[in-house]
Amino acid sequence: MTPTVQRLGIFGGAFDPPHDAHVALINAAVAQLQLDELRVFPTGQAWHKPRELTAAEDRLAMARLAFGGLPRVVVDDREIRRAGPTYTIDTVHELQTEFPGVSFYIVLGADQAAKLPGWRQWREIMQLATLSIAGRLESDSNSIGFDISTAPLGRFETLQLPPTSISATDIRQRVSASKGIAHLVPGGVARYIDQHHLYLAS
Repeated sequence: MTPTVQRLGIFGGAFDPPHDAHVALINAAVAQLQLDELRVFPTGQAWHKPRELTAAEDRLAMARLAFGGLPRVVVDDREIRRAGPTYTIDTVHELQTEFPGVSFYIVLGADQAAKLPGWRQWREIMQLATLSIAGRLESDSNSIGFDISTAPLGRFETLQLPPTSISATDIRQRVSASKGIAHLVPGGVARYIDQHHLYLAS
């Protein structure tokens, strides 16, 4: 029998590709927030991305390779299956129905947090879930794009992680330039990229 879920983490992203910084963030969130479960949501149709994403089935497969074996982690494909643009608020509403009474924690990297005011119904998201942001929340909130002094009290958690310069953009560029990425992504992801000829220069 699956243990009752009382604290559920939500971590969405393009994962194009998933990398070691994602793994570190997930592990930190599960441990530091004492999550019963963390769900990873590869983005379906990303309304906010200026470029076309790699095929959804490839990103889902890589996410499962990267995160599927982590404790208390579930890779959830609902945003890929959902028609139309992917919005976090829709996912939160669905999870509310499936997990009534559960406390939700949206896990964010600093780059995502900075874009939060551009999210659909972002103020409602802040009311429905605690935002769990990697790195320190400075009193000067410009670093995350909005004034946290106006946010509901207690709706933020800070995740402590060592700084990293790993980015999916850099990884794609390295693959395109025939440079190694084994030190940046989980082994299964590196093999998948190679076997499926992803990110090669056109």
